[in-house]
Amino acid sequence: MDHELRQIINSFHNLYYNGLPGEGPIFQRTSWMKVPCAKCPLDLWIYQEILAEIKPALVIETGTYLGGSALFMAHLMDIFGKGEIITIDIQALPRPHHPRIRYVTGSSADAQLISDLLQGRPDEARMVVLDSDHTKEHVLQELKLLAPYVTLESYLIVEDTNINGHPALPTFGPGPYEAVQDFLRSNTNFIVDHSREKLLMTFNPHGFLKRVK
Repeated sequence: MDHELRQIINSFHNLYYNGLPGEGPIFQRTSWMKVPCAKCPLDLWIYQEILAEIKPALVIETGTYLGGSALFMAHLMDIFGKGEIITIDIQALPRPHHPRIRYVTGSSADAQLISDLLQGRPDEARMVVLDSDHTKEHVLQELKLLAPYVTLESYLIVEDTNINGHPALPTFGPGPYEAVQDFLRSNTNFIVDHSREKLLMTFNPHGFLKRVK
């Protein structure tokens, strides 16, 4: 992609991310079935494609917030007829009930919690979505803890790699994007699947990690 096209995409990305003057970020005003869902709809479409292909028995999500993205995935699983979601957050907030969703209160960087939740599960297709604390150190901890649970040909999706100037929030400091770069230097089981960025504007650039071995 040439520089001019990249500039156009980045300009639209920042406009969408920040919203029009006085209105606030658009993703903060996005919902699924009346439940706040702080994601870009273009990325949710990609989620739909991935879930339809893999039909995971389990999705592990970190950073539940108000449960909109978990509910979105649960409704897709209703269509497929299989799957459950374990979603982890440090806060216990009012969230929608759905039989496929299990809400867990705790830190997604807590090794004991992750082990207790996932140890001994059957052989199954599993996918991971990281969307909690966006500091580089925290995301790296999550990557190291949860990457082993992603099954071959499935995905570890690192959300909000667009911050710290990629291209949004340039003053954030090292975050998910930088954590992914460090992780991939020492872990050859995953590759960046750029085909999942085909809709051009994504909050997760270089963040769709596919397990290949």
